[in-house]
Amino acid sequence: MGVLLGILSGFVSGVLSGAFGVGGAILTTPAVQVILGAPPLIAVGTPLPVIFPSAITGAQAYRKAGQIDGRAVLWAAPPGAAAAAGGAALTKLVNPHWLLLVTAGLIGWQAIRVGWGRSAPEVPGHPVRPSGYAFVLIGLIGGFASGLLGIGGGVVLVPAMAGVMGMPLKRAIGTSLVVIAFIVIPGTIVHALLGHINWAIFLSLTIGVIPGAAIGSRWTVRARERTLRLVVGVFLLVVALAYGALEVHSLIASS
Repeated sequence: MGVLLGILSGFVSGVLSGAFGVGGAILTTPAVQVILGAPPLIAVGTPLPVIFPSAITGAQAYRKAGQIDGRAVLWAAPPGAAAAAGGAALTKLVNPHWLLLVTAGLIGWQAIRVGWGRSAPEVPGHPVRPSGYAFVLIGLIGGFASGLLGIGGGVVLVPAMAGVMGMPLKRAIGTSLVVIAFIVIPGTIVHALLGHINWAIFLSLTIGVIPGAAIGSRWTVRARERTLRLVVGVFLLVVALAYGALEVHSLIASS
């Protein structure tokens, strides 16, 4: 039964990853802890290696649709990968319930920025081109959050690109998935060395996550921008509230 629950959780996580560019850990992290009964630090570390195949699979549909910003990837991915290793190394120094509560806060922030924000209008022949150093900063923050919280970093990357930089949401999602694929590698290595990854759970999640990511990404590529923003925003806001309430309850119970 645990394997089947893992596959189902992975499938839903993959759909979210492909559709919303968030790596999918917003679901797999609480699923590993609540549904599969793993300790909090295992819930933080185990989703990271699952994110890699999810991100790669989901990015394919965006690549075919021309919705990946290669320049942003080149600027954001290397510093993001380095920051992910540093963030992962700090997990042993922080209360894991606080880590998961911060994750809920990031999800809520993304819901508001993406769901009720707007992309800057594109002028033919004059694309929006933010400074490369801005992408470096976004990569650093997203990578650090990825390693520390066991997420893909999309909860930072997508709203920053779509909300702060004015990138169209589909392009922000596609670009986020590619950056995420780079970011999760060092974070996964550090968490594995710290013993924070349950590889049996990883395998069950991965079986479901790959087809889920393919389905989710195809839907997003075809969706209207405004519809996509509302769907992403409302869903993530609900997840953030439920997730945050669970961790607050855990902190109160343990105090």
